[in-house]
Amino acid sequence: MRAGQIANVGPLPNKPALLLRFYSGCSRETDPRATAWICYSFSMTPNLLFGTTRTFIGSRHAIIAPDGHVVSSIPGITGAATVLLISPEMGAGFTQLTIKFAQSGHAEFVESQTEAFLYVLQGSVTGQAKAEKRRLAAGEFMFVPAVTAWALADPEPGTEVHLFLKNYVALPGVPEPSVLFGREQNVAGQPFLGDEAALLQVLLPDNSSFDLAINIFNYRPGAHLPFVETHIMEHGLLMLAGIGVYRLEDNWYPVTAGDCIWMAPYCPQWFVAMGKSPARYLYYKDVNRLPEAK
Repeated sequence: MRAGQIANVGPLPNKPALLLRFYSGCSRETDPRATAWICYSFSMTPNLLFGTTRTFIGSRHAIIAPDGHVVSSIPGITGAATVLLISPEMGAGFTQLTIKFAQSGHAEFVESQTEAFLYVLQGSVTGQAKAEKRRLAAGEFMFVPAVTAWALADPEPGTEVHLFLKNYVALPGVPEPSVLFGREQNVAGQPFLGDEAALLQVLLPDNSSFDLAINIFNYRPGAHLPFVETHIMEHGLLMLAGIGVYRLEDNWYPVTAGDCIWMAPYCPQWFVAMGKSPARYLYYKDVNRLPEAK
C-alpha cells in the first residue's frame, strides 16, 4: 500500500500520538482506521476515491474541501463562478464565499446592513465603493462598511477573490468605519504571544468602530498555536498555503491550501503546520461587541 492510495474520509481519530505516524509512511497499525489515515497523503483532493470527500459539516465546526465545491447563481454577480462556503444556513453568523471571474465578469452589491471584506487571491480587479476606486492585485484587500453600494469590475480572466460578509452591529456614540483599501505585503507580521515562528498580520484597524477582524496567520514548518483555544469569537478561515493539522473540538483534520474552515463560538481549536514549507491562512472573527442577554 502506497501513500495516497487510501482516502478514508472524516476526522483523524481522537489519538494525538497518531499525528507522528501520520507522516511517516504506511507502516501497518492494529487500528484499520488509523492505518487508512496514515496512508492518506497530502495530495488529498486529486486522489480521492470515488464517492468520498474530505468535507465534514457538523453543528459547531466544518471543513469544506475544494473537492465538493458547487457553483451558485448570486444576484448581481455575472461572468463568474461563485461558491458559497459558509453561511447562516449552516449556523454561522456570517457568510464566506469565493468568486472566480471570467473575462468581462462583474459583481455589484446594493446598499444593505451588510459590511464586506474582500481579499484578492490571484489576478487583479477594480474595486469601487462610494467615490473611491482602486485596482486590486493579489494580496490586496478592500473593506466596505454597511449601507454602502459597491462593485467589482474589469477583472483579469481567472481573477479569484475571497469575501467575508456580515451584518454590522453599531455601538452608540462610536463612529462607523469607512471604506478602506490595503495591501497585506505592507502589513508587518507580529510574533504571536512572543513566538517568532508564528507571525500574525492584522489587516484591519483594531478599534471599536470595527466589529470584525481579518488577519493572516503565518507559520514556519512545525510551528503551532501555543494552546487549545476556546473563546467567544466565531471564525471563518481559508488556507492560503502549506499543510497542517487542525484540531476542532475532539477531532483532528489534515488541511491544505484551498480548504475552508468554520468554527462556532467556543469551539476548541488548535493548529500545527506540517511539511517542509510554511503554512498560512486568512481568517475572520467577530470582535469588540458584548452579546446581549437572551
